Amino acid sequence: MDLAATSALLRLLSDPTRVRLLALLEREELTVAELSAILRLAQPRVSTHLAKLKEADLVRDRRAGVSSYYRYNGELDAKETALLRALRENVDDAILHDDVRRLPALLAKRARAEGWADTVAGDMERHYSPGRTWETLARGMTQLVETGDVLDVASGDGVLAELLAPRARSIVCVDASERVVAAAQLRLKTFPNVEVRVGDMHALDLADARFDLVLLMHALTYSEHPALAIAEAARVLRPGGRLLAATLGRHAHRTAVEPFEHRNLGFTTDELRGYARDAGLEPVTCERLTRERRAPHFEVLSLLARKP
Repeated sequence: MDLAATSALLRLLSDPTRVRLLALLEREELTVAELSAILRLAQPRVSTHLAKLKEADLVRDRRAGVSSYYRYNGELDAKETALLRALRENVDDAILHDDVRRLPALLAKRARAEGWADTVAGDMERHYSPGRTWETLARGMTQLVETGDVLDVASGDGVLAELLAPRARSIVCVDASERVVAAAQLRLKTFPNVEVRVGDMHALDLADARFDLVLLMHALTYSEHPALAIAEAARVLRPGGRLLAATLGRHAHRTAVEPFEHRNLGFTTDELRGYARDAGLEPVTCERLTRERRAPHFEVLSLLARKP
C-alpha cells in the first residue's frame, strides 16, 4: 500500500461506528436491520457507514429474497488485511464486547423466524451447523471409493491415508521428513494395511507396477524436478492405474510461500498435462479446482491421468 491508500484506509476507520461494523461482519453476515439492532443505531446511519465500507471494498453484500446481507470481504489485498488485523488485535473496548455479546441472541431470533437454511442460502459453505463439516463430508464420501493398492507421496502426517485406509487394500505413505513420518506412524498405527516410510518422491524405493492409485496431493510444490516425480509415480503404477495430483497454480507470491519451504511457484495445466504425457500417462482431466477467497487468491489445480 502506498501512502495515499494507507491514509484513505485510516481515515475510513477513524469513525468508531465503522470499526464496530467491521468487527461484527468479520464474525457473521448481517442485514442493515440486524446491525442496527446490535449497534443500537438508526438504520439510515448504519446504511450510510455500510455504503462507505462497501465503496472501499471492505464489505460485500448479497441479496436473499427482499433482504441484503453484508459480510466482511475476505479477499482483500494481503497488506490491507495485515493492517486491519493489527487494528483488530490491538483494540480492546467494552463497546465492541457488548456488540459481540448481543450477536448470539439476534442470530437465534433470526433462525426462529426464517429457518437456518433460509438465512444462509447461496452461501451455505461458509456457515457451521452441528455435524455438518468438511471432515464429515470427506469421511462419508470415501465410502463410495474403492482404491485398491495406494501410494500416497509426500503424505505428511497421514490424514489422507487415515480417510482412505478403511476402503483400500493397502496404502504406502512416503514422506521425506523423519519427524513427519513418525507422526504419521502414530496416527495410522491401528491400520494393519498401512505402511509409512521415509522416501524421496524423485527416487521411490518401490517395485514397478505395484499400485492402482498414486496420490501427489500438494507434493509437486516441494519438488525442484516435478517431471521426475511424475515419472516415478508412473513407473510404480499398474496398467490401468491412476495418478491423482493436486497442486498450486502458477503464481508470483514467493514471499507468501517461503515459510512453507515451497521449491517452485506452482504450475499451469499445460505443464501438468505435459509432465503426464512425457511419463507415458494419458491425462483424463486437468483443471482448476478452487480459487481461495483470501488474498493472494491461490488457485489449486488437479491432474487425473491413467496408465495405458
